[in-house]
Amino acid sequence: MKIGFIGCGNMGGAMMQGILDSGKCTPRELMASDALEKALAARKEEMGILTTKDNKEVAAFADVLFLAVKPQYYASVIEEIRDTVGMGQIVVTIAPGKTLEWLASQFGKPLKIIRTMPNTPAMVKEGMMGMCPNEQVTAGDLETVRDICSGFGRTEIIAEHLMDVVTAVSGSSPAYVFLFIEAMADAAVADGMPRAQAYTFAAQAVLGSAKMVLETGKHPGELKDMVCSPGGTTIEAVRVLEEKGLRSAVFEAVKACVKKSRDM
Repeated sequence: MKIGFIGCGNMGGAMMQGILDSGKCTPRELMASDALEKALAARKEEMGILTTKDNKEVAAFADVLFLAVKPQYYASVIEEIRDTVGMGQIVVTIAPGKTLEWLASQFGKPLKIIRTMPNTPAMVKEGMMGMCPNEQVTAGDLETVRDICSGFGRTEIIAEHLMDVVTAVSGSSPAYVFLFIEAMADAAVADGMPRAQAYTFAAQAVLGSAKMVLETGKHPGELKDMVCSPGGTTIEAVRVLEEKGLRSAVFEAVKACVKKSRDM
């Protein structure tokens, strides 16, 4: 299985490293291109993969081709490779707002296209990716791509009308969580805890809490109630968070992210 990446920045690099570490392909079966020579040189040194400045070379090489460039570059990249890509290949996109219909119109011919939205925890092999295939993609094709992507996280197949929601609740949400961790750590520092230690306590609390949601199957509200003893410290903190509008702020932030994704 030959895998290609057009674009090898932070997201593409994280995905490639996970794929290689999980043994889904060898470095000689993975080729990447990028507009930045420095990025290519770094990936080649780190991973031992094949690299090129020519996007068409990657498109001709790959059985599964990931377009890992920013949304504003999709039209120009597709124009460059459209005559090279054929029905024997699977094209995987990671750009918010770029619908299957739009992608098909840009390529101008029937192709197997899977629209996805990953997130940066792929860098530590804890990513979450929503996937939506077009009609040309077979069940076998979809399973192939899911298996490849399992090297850096979990995947879920979703309806396309929910892709913008995936962008907001998963693709962009690590930034919200990092902000929350930073705020908790800042407060701990204000009360005397060394900063490095504060980050460890805050981050591990978030990691463990997320694992409880996934592994217990309990509603987040039920898990929250388990921590809130009557008249205790936690319920007092929750009271302040509610008073300051944490729940509403998160709700509105996710809604704003969905809107931005739809407008792209």
